[in-house]
Amino acid sequence: MHTGPHARRAGAAIAAALALALLAGCSSSSSTSPTASASVAPKPGGALVIGVTSDPDTLDPWKATQFQAVNVLQNLYGTLTEFDKDLAVVPGLATSWDVSSDGLTVTFHLRQGVTFADGSAFDSADVVYSLTKIKDEATAAVARASLASVASIAAPDASTVVLTLKAPDAALLANLAVINMAMVSSTDSEATLATTPDGTGPFVMDKRTPNESITLKRNEKYWGDKAYLDTVEFRVIPDETSIVSAMQSGNVQLAVFDDPLVAKTVETGTTTVTKTPQLSYHVLQLNATKGDLTDVNVRLAIACAIDRQQVLDTAALGEGEVTGPITSPAYRSDPSSRPCPTRDLAKAANYLAKAGKSGGVTIKTIVSQGEYSTSVNEAQNLKSQLADAKITLDLEVLESGAYVDRWVAGDFDAAVALNGGRPDPDGMYSRYFTSTGNLNKVAGYSSPELDTLFAQGRATSDPAERKAIYTKISNQLEDNAPWVWLFTSYTYTATAAGVSGFVPMANGSLQYLRTTSMS
Repeated sequence: MHTGPHARRAGAAIAAALALALLAGCSSSSSTSPTASASVAPKPGGALVIGVTSDPDTLDPWKATQFQAVNVLQNLYGTLTEFDKDLAVVPGLATSWDVSSDGLTVTFHLRQGVTFADGSAFDSADVVYSLTKIKDEATAAVARASLASVASIAAPDASTVVLTLKAPDAALLANLAVINMAMVSSTDSEATLATTPDGTGPFVMDKRTPNESITLKRNEKYWGDKAYLDTVEFRVIPDETSIVSAMQSGNVQLAVFDDPLVAKTVETGTTTVTKTPQLSYHVLQLNATKGDLTDVNVRLAIACAIDRQQVLDTAALGEGEVTGPITSPAYRSDPSSRPCPTRDLAKAANYLAKAGKSGGVTIKTIVSQGEYSTSVNEAQNLKSQLADAKITLDLEVLESGAYVDRWVAGDFDAAVALNGGRPDPDGMYSRYFTSTGNLNKVAGYSSPELDTLFAQGRATSDPAERKAIYTKISNQLEDNAPWVWLFTSYTYTATAAGVSGFVPMANGSLQYLRTTSMS
């Protein structure tokens, strides 16, 4: 991918060094894979079919939380900064940036010659429009909290954008790289974007048959190296086992599985599987504003009654690691630093007694079916374990789109979830666990202490200082158990013979479809 001139300014160098540190020691793949390096020179052409289990629930990049929607949209839109394969921050629609000595002014220098899918030119007016709309509470953008430090957005000329900050923000450049920060044309409205994506990405929308498929075609006017593939079709196939059958019959050439058992069945002499550790985390979310869960003792009882390793072993064949809240490698939480590092039914009983609930509690819990394969198995194992502590999970299994709607609205008592991790912990959690976070109703918990700690975490770029701050944040979350963090796992990228150049990433991104080719 062509990225243009490198970011060479002093402030940008500090931020880039920080972003690199975040992923130190974390490979995006557990082994060298044929998907990541072509054995023959790639050539343009080909129609790649990707098997997915759900239809995207939205085409609005500012509101996408469902993994399938994100995977499509990140190939249609561009962002000011981007992540490379190691999740270091690199230039995107901004070729470089200056950070003032006090950290309060960030000046972005925009790439020239970029056009949107509709043919209109990209310039600073589009950046001002996009960031202003994301900041506007009425937009309901899921990444709004990531711009909380931004006081004003100005465009002194067509190729320059200046952000004035309320306080230094070490996480800003990494936060701007996620697809929820996509740049759209200032002439587009939310209504048009919901049906007609208009981005600057390596692909453009070709056609869509709802609940069946979405097809993208190569963007011939893309500012970087053109994609090799003529088209990429995301074909909806109900479950991962059926996707395996489609690959074996030659109807699908690429799929990303999260069920290790299914992944083992697809690997053959003509299909290669690449195992990639993920920053995303499996979690039982407890809404601390609902019923019995308003009592921290009930939440701690639930946390103490769960053997996380058993959930991992049951749902994912042990393929992963028990985790605490923060999965960003440089800030990774210590899972032993929690009130019950291992399952402790006696402590769980004591916490229920403190809550006056010795007879037990019932918690209504939503579960997604279709967004990721291990969800129902996780829920059933959690239900079985918690029954031993007189805690009943009343499970409601929902189709992916319905689940996301309920989840975003905070319309649940508890939720079995797989949430995306990020290289920077501020982007992971400030939008959830601060009092002004735009997804705070999803988290159901905040505190003045957390507000202060998150502000401190953004205000310093020193890795050691940030590590200490985010350790305190992790401990606050564990001690108050708004959620019960379970485990991190892997994705398994299956590619058919002849497919090369795709690079799996630790954040689950499919952005390297732009370098994928077919022989």
